[in-house]
Amino acid sequence: MAILVGGATGVVIGLAVAYGVGLRQRRAKARAERRAAEAGLRAALAPAADLLAACLAAGAGPRGAADAVGRSVDGTVGVRLRRVAAELRLGAEPSAAWQRFGELPGARDLTRCMERAGISGVPAVEGVARIAAGLRAAAHRTAAERARRAAVLVTFPLAACFLPAFLVIGVAPVLIGLAGELMAHN
Repeated sequence: MAILVGGATGVVIGLAVAYGVGLRQRRAKARAERRAAEAGLRAALAPAADLLAACLAAGAGPRGAADAVGRSVDGTVGVRLRRVAAELRLGAEPSAAWQRFGELPGARDLTRCMERAGISGVPAVEGVARIAAGLRAAAHRTAAERARRAAVLVTFPLAACFLPAFLVIGVAPVLIGLAGELMAHN
């Protein structure tokens, strides 16, 4: 910028542009990291929901299922489930205990189902199994979408290499030949 604008003004503008570009890159990186973390949580939620359904089918209540699955699942999902089980064991209201678990991306429906089961005692096996199937399907869709996106991104470098080569080797000689013939006839 100092070359284009000149002097101290160019230096100031250059520094401002550099700061803006750096800020934008940091924000984009933070958004990408946040999306990746959310995708990881969503992916971890599907097997946890399957395990919750299995525990409920075996006769465990919502608290026992949350405790058992929380101990067998690593990461944020496991920690949150163990916390829910501990709060329920200490006498917390099911709606309050499960609400914090529902803050996880994709866990809202599962939270409502488990909360209802804890409050009313209604069996939640079918609902949790249905939600687990939906979470698995969403994880498969996300994986397929990433694979399609990766396939598209892989073709860009190929196009950047082969398109100019095609133009130079295939199209340019034809155009040069046609131009030569047109000039010879005039």
